[in-house]
Amino acid sequence: MIRMYLTLAAMLWSQWALSQNRIQGTIQDAETGIPLPGASIMLEGTNKGTVSDREGSFEMAGLASGEWNLVVSYVGYEAGSYLVRLPQERPLEIRLEPATLTTEAFIVSGTRASATTPTTFQIIDKSDLSKNNLGQDLPLLLNYTPSMVTHSDAGAGVGYTGLRIRGTDQTRINVTVNGIPLNDAESHGVFWVNMPDFASSVENIQIQRGVGTSTNGAATFGASLNIQTDTKREEAYAETDHSVGSFATRKHTVKAGTGLIDDRWAVDARLSRITSDGYVDRAFSDLKSYFVSGGYYGDNHVVKVNIFSGAEQTYQAWNGVPESLLASDRTFNSYTYENETDNYQQDHYQFIYAGTWAANLKANFSLHYTQGQGYYEQFRPEDNLLANYGIEPIAIGSELISETDIIRRRWLDNDFYGAVFSLNYVSQNGRLDAILGGGANRYDGDHFGEIIWMGVSGDTDIRDRYYDNVAIKDDRNVYLKSTYEVKERLYLFGDFQWRNVYYRFDGINNDLRTITGSQNYNFFNPKIGLSYETEQGKTWYASYAVANREPVRRDFTDSPLTEIPRPETLNNVEAGIRVRKNRYQYGANLYYMGYQDQLVLTGQLNDVGAYIRENVASSYRAGIELDGALQLDSRWTIGGNLAFSRNKINTFTEYNDIYDENWDFVGQEATSYRDTDIAFSPGFVGAAVVDFRPIKNLEVSLLNKYVGRQYLDNTQQENRSLDPFWTTDLRLSYSWYPGFVEEMAFSVKVNNLFNELYEPNGYTFSYFVPSEGTTSRELVTENFYYPMAGTNYLAGVSIRF
Repeated sequence: MIRMYLTLAAMLWSQWALSQNRIQGTIQDAETGIPLPGASIMLEGTNKGTVSDREGSFEMAGLASGEWNLVVSYVGYEAGSYLVRLPQERPLEIRLEPATLTTEAFIVSGTRASATTPTTFQIIDKSDLSKNNLGQDLPLLLNYTPSMVTHSDAGAGVGYTGLRIRGTDQTRINVTVNGIPLNDAESHGVFWVNMPDFASSVENIQIQRGVGTSTNGAATFGASLNIQTDTKREEAYAETDHSVGSFATRKHTVKAGTGLIDDRWAVDARLSRITSDGYVDRAFSDLKSYFVSGGYYGDNHVVKVNIFSGAEQTYQAWNGVPESLLASDRTFNSYTYENETDNYQQDHYQFIYAGTWAANLKANFSLHYTQGQGYYEQFRPEDNLLANYGIEPIAIGSELISETDIIRRRWLDNDFYGAVFSLNYVSQNGRLDAILGGGANRYDGDHFGEIIWMGVSGDTDIRDRYYDNVAIKDDRNVYLKSTYEVKERLYLFGDFQWRNVYYRFDGINNDLRTITGSQNYNFFNPKIGLSYETEQGKTWYASYAVANREPVRRDFTDSPLTEIPRPETLNNVEAGIRVRKNRYQYGANLYYMGYQDQLVLTGQLNDVGAYIRENVASSYRAGIELDGALQLDSRWTIGGNLAFSRNKINTFTEYNDIYDENWDFVGQEATSYRDTDIAFSPGFVGAAVVDFRPIKNLEVSLLNKYVGRQYLDNTQQENRSLDPFWTTDLRLSYSWYPGFVEEMAFSVKVNNLFNELYEPNGYTFSYFVPSEGTTSRELVTENFYYPMAGTNYLAGVSIRF
């Protein structure tokens, strides 16, 4: 009996031990070796499965010895099946190949660079964005990409924020969402405050530096951002993200999706709210947004409808902090009226079709409509002459009142709609890849101002408009871009775009001048280049591109209508190398951007005293950009980028106002400069990121950013500049897989760890006044800055169901 019991126990022990085998491994991108978090791993013929963690690692326990078939899948990659023999001798290293272009991916391919395109670009995917997405606006999430400088009016990264790439401001950076133009048609700007938490609905972003490839909408005059929103998910999901931080910052996001229903239909939705008091006094933000997407996903055709909206209220911090107060009161805000706010809502509607029409032909067609409406409110205790509002002096008894306190609202009510398309043909031998694309869009904007309160009221009613003008802008373009494999791994690229812009405006401007006029432009924008792929995973490239750009709204409304500035032209040369290996990647490129007739502020006045922009005949930007990343081992990864540049205007003339002892304006004085730096164009920008994974599921990151000296105007004077700065952020993230939910991810980000006092943005102006006790004049310069917060934090938790 004892022998029988011992034999039975041994048999049971052996069966239990045999069933304790486990499969361990990592999932990586086959081309780059980058871990793929969230990959699905299933044992064929069973209901056992798991997903890879943030390091791409996975583990499945409780398995009997023998052979098992492992099925691995990941969105955007080819699924694979792998035979595993247990017990396992060593962990698996599974490398998934990127999937071929699907119909949904083709939605953005018409306006994007591909692996063989001879231009400078970088792709930031959802996982990279989510690491920092704790409430700050999209520009701040891109802060560590090459040649990038970001800024925030409120100083905390929430509210009005902006970015510059290679010194190029937002009005010269083309932005599209699913190939549809986002830039405001009149100002060419992008106002990220109107799209709060949009990063939570972004699949990836391609940043092209330089002219890049042809796109839709405003001219690419230094860089472009091509955004693709969330693509479908195979399985149903629900997520909720919550974060809190300094300055009473709060972010709450809820997302959910059906996954594929009947293998064909899917609906996804997001609802977000972000609030912050801001670092600057009273510079609060109250932001709301939603995103809804529904689609049909056939084998060869995709039809999607995207509806997204953003509503914002921000207290104005536009004036900045005067230099005299910067040391003593960095949070100073000159506005004190309780409702000195900006209020705007923008609603976007997109109808998108993408399909495979034949084995070598794909098509994309999109209709879009954007409706925006809002105002900013201002209390005007100064500059309040009734004549400035078209109101006659008010008679009270025998007294004539010509000025009084006023509260005004300046409105913008606009509609933007149109269509974009692209057709992609690939020859049967694969050597020719050609895209024919373009679009036609119309902007219809109404600008008007209202007086909603007066200290002393006269013959005017509330909501009376003291100015009102309308503008219509038609923007049409067509492009043909193609890549041809001349010989094995040598590619010839050509891209030719015709763009027509017709802009007309009519009415009374906010300075009460009558503005009526129209302008028509026809631009031809050619691009040519070569790329060569070596067998060692390297791509060499070189290209030449031309871009033309029309003046913006202020150039028409502020300049005398008989002296509209000339369009700008950019000639761009890019040359470099891209290398992608299993454990490292790097890139290096040289660029030259030569401008003809670049428009800059000079201090020159128009006939009613408004400052206008003028063409400067010749200017340029030239530099070298380096970037790379290296995985030292399973725990350490380092990466970063450097950009060295020279940014010059050959000849620049500055105009400064002259005032007499009574502060009456008496004229202007001109001063000429040669070979001066272009404003806001630092000669050096760098970033360095160190990632450390001390234990499973925990990542510690140190993020460093350096920006060299920026001049506030084009005179290259150090007393009109922003000091260089170096900031360091600390980020910690930990993922937990408790079983009752799919994942809980905890994040903490300490911004400006070492409490650097810095200002990435500002403005300046100078004027002459009489020198005390003499007959000569002295030049007075006033600088204003937008300071960023010292050490501050954001902490969040994300729950995936």
